[in-house]
Amino acid sequence: MVRTAVAELLEQRTFTYPLSVLPMIVHAVETGAPEPAVPLAVVHELWWTSACCLDDLADGQGAFAAGDLSESEALLAAVISGNPLPLLVVQSQRIPESVRGTLSAEIVQCWITATEGQLRDLRGDVGAATRDSVVAAYLGKSGAPFSMVTAMAAELAGAAKERVQLWREFGDVFGILWQIFNDQEDILSGRNEDLLNGTVTYLLACALGETAPHSTEYVLGLHAAARKSPHARAELTDILLAPAVLRQYAKDIDELRGEGHRLLEELGGDETYLSVLRDLLDQASQMLLQGR
Repeated sequence: MVRTAVAELLEQRTFTYPLSVLPMIVHAVETGAPEPAVPLAVVHELWWTSACCLDDLADGQGAFAAGDLSESEALLAAVISGNPLPLLVVQSQRIPESVRGTLSAEIVQCWITATEGQLRDLRGDVGAATRDSVVAAYLGKSGAPFSMVTAMAAELAGAAKERVQLWREFGDVFGILWQIFNDQEDILSGRNEDLLNGTVTYLLACALGETAPHSTEYVLGLHAAARKSPHARAELTDILLAPAVLRQYAKDIDELRGEGHRLLEELGGDETYLSVLRDLLDQASQMLLQGR
């Protein structure tokens, strides 16, 4: 039954962007060969399937849907797919025995860091939110899993500790950018899940720093009301898309993109695959929102 439940969860949770290939690309930058990192791509897919399911269950907005799985079944499947299954993957014969312990530790540490980020998100004090505090949450929610797989790929490739650390830093930057990319898509799609859930996003932190002509208290009031009020959501969206807010937002995205490119330049490696990573970084750092 475990196999069936996990298979159902994986079937229902399909991702628009195939970022599970990221560890394969990193391994290929180091060695010229992506194939040995296929197990790490599996780990990445399992991890995100689990994390997204747990996130949906934690948000609790409306009826949960995961095929024929009940909420309780989906919760159990998410726990299995995110924890023991990735550990079994990196303990398999396809992974050299010399790095199995190291890769297993990466998975465990990722869950600790990601949970910390999610707790920051759930308990976020919107009144005290700053751009730095949101980045700290994003480093856990999204930075941790990306830095996990980039570091794991480098470790599997036999990279020196200094290079592993640089790959970890790149994963952190990529993860923050990817979370910001997702935040923008949430608005553009009309889903507005962040507003419905009361999530403290980086864009909201930018707006709180640029509240004129509105007071901070007024923006905070709209944010609280937006969970239930379509009118409040619409008005808050107008504030979020104000030109001054988007200028700061775009500036910070550009700085993160620049840091990502700097890290790739310092890392070097197989140019064919390095160019793929540059393209992924540029896609993740697009400025999609436009002012109103």
